[in-house]
Amino acid sequence: MSWWQEWTWPSRLRSKGIIGMNRRNIRYIARYNNRRLYPLVDDKLKTKLLAQSYGVTTPTLIGTVETQFGVKHIAGLLKGHHGFVIKPAKGSGGKGILVIEQVGDDNAFIKPSGVRLSLADIERHVSNILSGLYSLGGSPDVALIETLINFDESLMAYTYEGVPDIRVIIFNGYPVMAMMRLSTAASDGKANLHQGAVGVGLDMASGYALRGVQFNRPCTHHPDTGHDLASLVVPQWETLLNLAANCYEMTGLGYIGTDMVLDREHGPMLLELNARPGLAIQMTNGEGLRRRLDLVERQPSGVAPEKRVAFAQHHFARKSQLLDSTDMPPASA
Repeated sequence: MSWWQEWTWPSRLRSKGIIGMNRRNIRYIARYNNRRLYPLVDDKLKTKLLAQSYGVTTPTLIGTVETQFGVKHIAGLLKGHHGFVIKPAKGSGGKGILVIEQVGDDNAFIKPSGVRLSLADIERHVSNILSGLYSLGGSPDVALIETLINFDESLMAYTYEGVPDIRVIIFNGYPVMAMMRLSTAASDGKANLHQGAVGVGLDMASGYALRGVQFNRPCTHHPDTGHDLASLVVPQWETLLNLAANCYEMTGLGYIGTDMVLDREHGPMLLELNARPGLAIQMTNGEGLRRRLDLVERQPSGVAPEKRVAFAQHHFARKSQLLDSTDMPPASA
């Protein structure tokens, strides 16, 4: 393929309703997200406490480390926990998240990839978080330690060494587009598209797979498990959408990305919120956001969350099968 075939014409992107960063930032984020509310979603600890106050289920918090002095007490904090996740409160893009799947008999901390870490490694990682190595703007941070998520068994064949999550874009309380992010060996078990996870667009009506993408290229099978992505369907889909829609009232932000997981015991759980959600979700859906956002802008305010979900499922339904790669301009566009 020649280099020019990797690109596409702006007119083709417009015809697909693709929005770019400028339109997202000016038309939606700046207009609908009050900046004074950003700390509610930029700080994962504040998000968790806010969610708890609204009765929204989140992973259990084991504890926090806020000072370098507290780093030396982390062994006691982790005692009795055979698996956990350490993350920066103000991190972004999956940076700084450390997943420990089990603790060995020799007290080694074992990652999903099998890599073994010592207590000193854990302490060093937490110290780096506190220093702001992974935070937005490099500001001092807080380390959150949460329990592992036991994700739904029906999704095990679609992920590699990590927990799959679901991103739903919420606009004025309406779910407008969704995708599932599947961890891979390339992403080191993290559900982050920039690090090599697979993104799968989801039909708003049913939660069935639409289109798979990895490294901005169409993908029909999971690169590590070999499982066919076309058979993917998200359980408890309507419950998950209602949880996402309720985040509008919870935060007061008009344009947000809600990241959720499916726990075997607790069902849909909120992981975190994002006031500046990325645009790769359009590639995984084979469709742009613009038409959906335009339609939602024309809707009246004060609509109940369950009615907003029903509206989205009716108006944004798609054919539940993986699209052919020719149905979308090249992802590098």
